[in-house]
Order: sequence, then C-alpha cells, then structure tokens
Amino acid sequence: MFDFLKSKGNPPSDVKEIRHRLLQFIKEQLKKSEGGEGASIKGLQLFIAAGASQHLYEAAVYLNETDRFRNEEVQRIADDFAIDLPAAWTLELLFTDRLPDEAVKAADMPVALGILTRHHTVANQPEAAAIRVLSGEAEQEFYEITPSSGRICIGRDKQAQAADGFFRKNDIAFPSSSHSEGNKYVSRQHAHIEWDRQNNCYCLFADEGGIPPRNKIKVQRENGETIRLQTTEICHKLEPGDKIVLGTSVLLVFDYLSKEAD
Repeated sequence: MFDFLKSKGNPPSDVKEIRHRLLQFIKEQLKKSEGGEGASIKGLQLFIAAGASQHLYEAAVYLNETDRFRNEEVQRIADDFAIDLPAAWTLELLFTDRLPDEAVKAADMPVALGILTRHHTVANQPEAAAIRVLSGEAEQEFYEITPSSGRICIGRDKQAQAADGFFRKNDIAFPSSSHSEGNKYVSRQHAHIEWDRQNNCYCLFADEGGIPPRNKIKVQRENGETIRLQTTEICHKLEPGDKIVLGTSVLLVFDYLSKEAD
C-alpha cells in the first residue's frame, strides 16, 4: 500500500501517488466544510497548475473519462466520511497557469480547491475587477484589481503626506502636475477600495480627504441613484457599472472582469 506519510512534503512523482494525495487533500477540505455536513455544497473546483507535469495530473484525475474522478473517487470519500453531498453536486477540473488566491492551496502540490455552497463561496476563484478612468488624468487609464491586491488607495499624487505626517502611497494616483482641472479637487487621501471576504465583494470607503467639508465623493448607480459617502466608517458595496465621482469632475467606473458562477 502506498505510504502517504512517508512521502508527505515531497513532490509526487507518479500518477498513483498524485491521485492519492489529491484525494487526501480533498478529503481534508471536505471534512472542514459545513461541520462535516455537505448538504449545502453545490460543487467543487479543483485548480491544477502543474506545468510540465500536467500530463501526470491529467491521468491522475481521469481527464479523458468524464465524471470518473467525481463518481468513483471523490464521491467515495464523501460516502466514507458521511459527507452528505446533494445528488447534483458538480466537480470542475481546471488546469491553469496560476492558482487563484482565494482557493485553498495544498501544501505539497500545485493544486487548490474551491468549495461552492448554496449560501456563499467558501473558497473560490477570485473576482478580478477593473477601474477605468473616464475623466481626470490618472497615471493609467485602466487598473485591474483582485482580492489579493489589498487596500487600493485613491488620491492625488503617487506618494503624499497626510495631515498626521505619515506618507501614503496611492495606487490610483492623479498627478498634481496634470493640466486636468479635475485633479485639483482630488485629495491626497481621497478614498480606498478593499475586498470584503465575508460578503465576496469590493467595498469603497471615503478617506479623511474625501468627506465634507473637504473634497467629496459620491457613487452614481446604473439605475440613476446617487449615493454620497459622508463618513469614513461606512463602506459602499461596489456593483458593476458604478461610477465613482471624486471632487467635482474626476470620474471612475467599476466593473468585474469575471463573474462568479451561480
């Protein structure tokens, strides 16, 4: 019998070993989900970034035999550990160049697992989004952001000194040297965007320079609604098509580059 404990920490070298470790990894993650109960799980996404070893991983998951890995291997794990997966649960085998940041990564293999539930995503491919500059002059016209980007600061100049003396780096920067009139009304610390892991969305916050009585920030929704951010404590959950207005005329538009499947 293959000795998993002896091999742990070393890269798997053959199809049998890869399959064994994949199943061990999936079992460990499933046992953590929903307290061991799987009734609310909609599906699994197995991401594999194996590079030159891709052919071994393809064989390990029976890539050319539709649903065999799901039905004979993963379903058996669920049955053995009384993880009550619904009849219609799905398994996606996704070969990629890069493992998504939000998926759970294996310690000793180039794989990661996403678990989709009926209520939320336990671990899933991150939502890449775009910020486009429609008016005003930023260093770039297009910015791509992901959940791993951390806090994305927006303000005048790339590096600016705040009132408390600390320096702030603006990821989306509007140079004060620009001839654009709108740039003058962008604060050095106007706003920032963060990924909300609990709600799986991007949130826009006003910073000290972006609330009254200083420069202002508002969001125009696609339905015509205008939302004014009046405090630094409450965020606005960004939705596709939201237009972010900084000061008097600087305009940014937010949109997702990829949508999470239902």
